[in-house]
Amino acid sequence: MAPRLQLEKAAWQWAETVKPEDITHEHIELAYRIAVLACKRGTCRRNCRGNPNCLVGIGEQSWLGEIDENAFHNIDDPNSERRDKNTFVGLTNLGATCYVNTFLQVWFHNLELRRALYRFQNSRAEGHNTDSDYEPRTICEHLQYLFALLQNSNRRYIDPSGLVKALGLDTGQQQDAQEFSKLFLSLLEDTLSKQKDPNLQNVIQQQFCGQFSYVTVCNKCGRESPLPSRFYELELNIQGHKNLTECVTEFLKEEKLDGDNRYYCESCQSKQNATRRIKLQSLPRTLNFQLMRFVFDRQSGHKKKLNTFISFPEVLDMRPFLEGQEEKCTYELSAVLIHRGVSAYSGHYIAHVRDAHTNDWYKFNDEEIEKMEGKKLQLGIEEDIAETAKSQTRKPKCSKGYHCSRNAYMLVYKQQMEEIDQTETNIEVPAFLQKLVDQDNKKFEEWCNEMADMRKQSVDKGKAKHEEVKELYELLPAEDGQSYEFVPLEWLKKWLDDSTAIKEIDNSQFFCSHGKLHPDNIAEVKRISSKAADLLFGRYGGISRLGQSSLCRDCVTQRCRVIRLKNQLNEDYREVMNLVKAPLKSDESGFWIGKASLRSWRQLALDQLEEDEEETKHNSSKVNGERSSSSGSKADGDNEERDGEEMKNFNEDILCYHGGLSIIENDRRVVSAEVWNKLRMYFPKAPEFPQNHESCQQCMRLEREGKENEALNRMMANEQKSSLLNLFQEKNRPTLQKWPQDTDVLYIVPHYFVDEWRKFIRRPAKGNPVSSVGNSILLCPHGGFMFTYDSMLQGDAQHIALLWPAEWEVISRMFLVDQVISICRIHDKTQDNGIVQYQTHPDLCRECREGFIFQQQRDMREYAQATVYVRKVIDKKRMIKESAPEFSVSGSDVEDEREEPKIDGENDPDFSQSEGGAKRQKLNETGSFSVAPVTAASKSGIRRSTRHRKLRGEKALIVSANQTLKELKIQVFYCCDS
Repeated sequence: MAPRLQLEKAAWQWAETVKPEDITHEHIELAYRIAVLACKRGTCRRNCRGNPNCLVGIGEQSWLGEIDENAFHNIDDPNSERRDKNTFVGLTNLGATCYVNTFLQVWFHNLELRRALYRFQNSRAEGHNTDSDYEPRTICEHLQYLFALLQNSNRRYIDPSGLVKALGLDTGQQQDAQEFSKLFLSLLEDTLSKQKDPNLQNVIQQQFCGQFSYVTVCNKCGRESPLPSRFYELELNIQGHKNLTECVTEFLKEEKLDGDNRYYCESCQSKQNATRRIKLQSLPRTLNFQLMRFVFDRQSGHKKKLNTFISFPEVLDMRPFLEGQEEKCTYELSAVLIHRGVSAYSGHYIAHVRDAHTNDWYKFNDEEIEKMEGKKLQLGIEEDIAETAKSQTRKPKCSKGYHCSRNAYMLVYKQQMEEIDQTETNIEVPAFLQKLVDQDNKKFEEWCNEMADMRKQSVDKGKAKHEEVKELYELLPAEDGQSYEFVPLEWLKKWLDDSTAIKEIDNSQFFCSHGKLHPDNIAEVKRISSKAADLLFGRYGGISRLGQSSLCRDCVTQRCRVIRLKNQLNEDYREVMNLVKAPLKSDESGFWIGKASLRSWRQLALDQLEEDEEETKHNSSKVNGERSSSSGSKADGDNEERDGEEMKNFNEDILCYHGGLSIIENDRRVVSAEVWNKLRMYFPKAPEFPQNHESCQQCMRLEREGKENEALNRMMANEQKSSLLNLFQEKNRPTLQKWPQDTDVLYIVPHYFVDEWRKFIRRPAKGNPVSSVGNSILLCPHGGFMFTYDSMLQGDAQHIALLWPAEWEVISRMFLVDQVISICRIHDKTQDNGIVQYQTHPDLCRECREGFIFQQQRDMREYAQATVYVRKVIDKKRMIKESAPEFSVSGSDVEDEREEPKIDGENDPDFSQSEGGAKRQKLNETGSFSVAPVTAASKSGIRRSTRHRKLRGEKALIVSANQTLKELKIQVFYCCDS
């Protein structure tokens, strides 16, 4: 199908040769593209919006032909959430709780711990009514219920949020896994120790607690001083070691105590050289080795991860490390906890755990559980972490019966028993817990059935919609000679989109001002058969049906007139511009026309034609003269383009404020009647002024009065200037620093009065004369003076102006003064030391002065607006102060930071350049140069400066703010070291 613009051109091509009064019904149908051929399926990649007969690519592809039932719903198969036979149950990751899930799976597979927890007395669970949900309260209750669900739940994974919430863990922040293990076991031990059952009281000690002693031996007398201690895990340093045996050996190695570190021997009664070592005395049934992968880096001041490969055996003989141990002490690897990632502050935790019943290895990764092939531990991809090529080291070869890992951070070994009783591996869930598990399984089955029913309903609904669409889509095309209607294209798309709610059909937005279909909206509708329209309106309802009678003759006629005038415009423009060059005949009367209107009349004519056509639409948002981005061609020349932007209506540039002919004759000229008649064709509503039309009388009267006032103002200005010449020229001015010797009184007026008076004297014709002196602005509400002598010597001097007594006499005579303010010098005649005092009249109001100072300080801390600048600095040698005051809640005063000077000749390609100054550009709220926008909020701190921070690409960003009394300017320096 032809492009949309070609269809638009073909629809109105006839208008160039047909006059508006000669339009027939065939022309109207051409304008509405009734006879354009419909597109066939497979010929259009997308729908042809310019063709109302194209019904391809509106969403029908998904309904025609065979359809997969899964396309009718977005509900996953509930059976995918069901636990498979002979598999374990996973745990949901609540955000950053994978480290919790790994420990829970390891502890669940500790059969002795699970069996002990099942014996924990839980009166709430035993007496729970199954009509309501069970909510554990204590840590043991949560863990007990969680283990029961992990054992017999029908779900593929369960939610541990109850336990996590009871522990007070932040689900969005990853905690230290090793610290969590220690604290949790300690909390569990404390809770279980309060139980009456002795086996339950000591289960944590029996499973995880061992004992060693710090043995110190005096080198002089040989006295041994043991210090016994318990442990739940052995923390092993892995730096510089290759296998677990080396790590344990270093843990137990002997340490020399000499020099300042000598040992005080009680036998020798003095400090002596000695040796100290750790002596293992007893080991628990479950031996936990914490490999210290996360260590503190002194250079960076943060923790880092050690990616050292450590090999460890499947079977570990601990007898060599136990002194005096002759019996067999063998441990078997039962779990390996893995940390994926290169950072000590992030990453992912998983656990490899051996099933005590089958000896099969499983990988527990939150919700996902994978059984290892065979009965061997396979770390596999756990070692493929993302690192740089420099940090990657070759994995060492492992002997048979050994494993090697650089991500393992905890190894769990179980004491090997000579004879394993199979009854010990079969643990039954107590009846009171099984009842709660059954209740949860029942809820899960009900949810599965509900999801299955929803899937079935969606499929049934989709099949019915499929048949409906196939039936109606075949009826949509309108054949030649068949009655038809128009329906919205977007509604058809939503009808074919099953995920969108179907609303009733509404054609009201496509109406023109005559209550019919506007020709411009033909691209937004589709022409369908009346039979299909009756079915659609009958099923879905709707208003404002558009049938064959909705083709608007008036709109087509108006468009035809506009097209013809546009085509004629260029020819008329050349003719008018040639006619205005010819002088008027002596006996010919012309018309006044604005020079700006004459320069831009072609652009105004195009806008007027677009506006006339816009008025035919149902909802017209344009006003007379509003610019259209797509209207017409641009007028020739810069003057015409500029005037066209300023002009709204033709000939308005010679209208005065009263609606009459402007008195400014330079803005208008006379044209012939022939030219005016040509222009009237395009601007029938333009104001008309014949050549003999008089200018506005009101404007002429105001002009005369203005000239008279200017003459009076000049006379007044000359008189005041001659009387106060020194004040005007700012010569021979009195100052408080050097008080004049010939007077003891000076008078005070606002500096604002002097500034305004000087402006009037310089340009008396452009401004109004100053008639009064408003000294009350320098006084408080009580009538007291607001400034002290000392303050007027410093900052407050900018608010006042000092006058000589003679000048004050002139000002009192020429101006209205509301309050006399003076300052007197008083000599203390009783003293011979020459002390001079100064007194103001009125006197100083101390209460209001203190309030004024407080308000000044407050204004320096609070602001509502700020000006933001950006400067790009190229010179890498330029040093910018790194240390700066941070935001202060108290708003204490801080020193201003000095702005570095701009280097001559430095170019800022992305900044607007001003002459002789640094290149700056005020930022708007959206920011610039990828610098985040800085918002100056009221009642915040007075200034902030971030420390120099190195960014990627050798760039640094420094933000500082310098505040003054009236405004706060925040300067953002964007430094480039390239």
